[in-house]
Amino acid sequence: MAHDTTAAGALLAVENLRTWFHTFSGTVKAVNGVSFSLKPGEIMGLVGESGGGKSVVGFSILGLIDPPGRIEGGRILFNGEDLVAAGEPRLRRIRGRDIAMVFQDPMTSLNPLRTVGEQMDEMLRLHTDLDARARRERCIRMLEDVGISRAAERLASYPHQFSGGMRQRVVIAIAMLAEPKLVIADEPTTALDVTIQAQILKLMRHQIREHGASMILITHDLAVVSEMADHITVLYCGKVVERGATDDVIRRPAHPYTRGLIDSIPNPEHRTARLSQIPGAVPDIRKLPKGCTFRDRCPRAAAICATSEPDLTLAGGRAFACHFPLEEGETR
Repeated sequence: MAHDTTAAGALLAVENLRTWFHTFSGTVKAVNGVSFSLKPGEIMGLVGESGGGKSVVGFSILGLIDPPGRIEGGRILFNGEDLVAAGEPRLRRIRGRDIAMVFQDPMTSLNPLRTVGEQMDEMLRLHTDLDARARRERCIRMLEDVGISRAAERLASYPHQFSGGMRQRVVIAIAMLAEPKLVIADEPTTALDVTIQAQILKLMRHQIREHGASMILITHDLAVVSEMADHITVLYCGKVVERGATDDVIRRPAHPYTRGLIDSIPNPEHRTARLSQIPGAVPDIRKLPKGCTFRDRCPRAAAICATSEPDLTLAGGRAFACHFPLEEGETR
């Protein structure tokens, strides 16, 4: 059995993370043994269908798991410090300053009753020693950096006075204000139209590179990740099923689930072809089947898949959990 490992010199190392929710209808093992690492300056895509545990990983890193959920085990090492063992006062100092989050819907993270300037200023007051004038100057500069014109005037505007794309730019500006080392972006463009999506993703990548930060991009969209990320981690039913460099995973997927996600991406060269889809649905995570959780949807499943859960195999910088991994060039 090969053991999952995390890279030396990592900014973030998630080791065997288990975040479960204890409900009246059963225990939901939303994240169940997830490991990965992220070096300074890297962008990692965390990919999978809804219900796979992606967002729970992000909330676990920030210590934002509320009852009935709790982190049952594992470590989250940020700059060598275990965030699982850190208390709430320590986590409050880390959030925003060292680790920031960009949420899917900007209206859930912006206060509708306060101006954008007030909300940006609060971030700087909490996490920097800048005086009022310096804080205002940084807020204006950051709004300009994310492409908002008349930035000084717009500080006095309320969130509802911005379009959806502009609100998401404001959220990105707030996230980058205190110059965090890590940004977690949870489906940051899902609520936006396609044209605005492309602009926001380009902007985020530029801001991350410009400030020397790292980013975890949480999404169901492999097409987005292929343009943005250095590495990809694929989750299914709370576990890592594949992990590796973006080009390797996209060009030579080892797990049938990853192959299915790639095949479901529209191909402009085959406009009249019917879109491929993964058959079936994600199983009820409260009552996961024995063996491989993907077996009922997998065209390669055999008898062993019903009785034995595949270990995460490490080979040449890649990791995959499958009894019958795809060979290079295979489509199914």
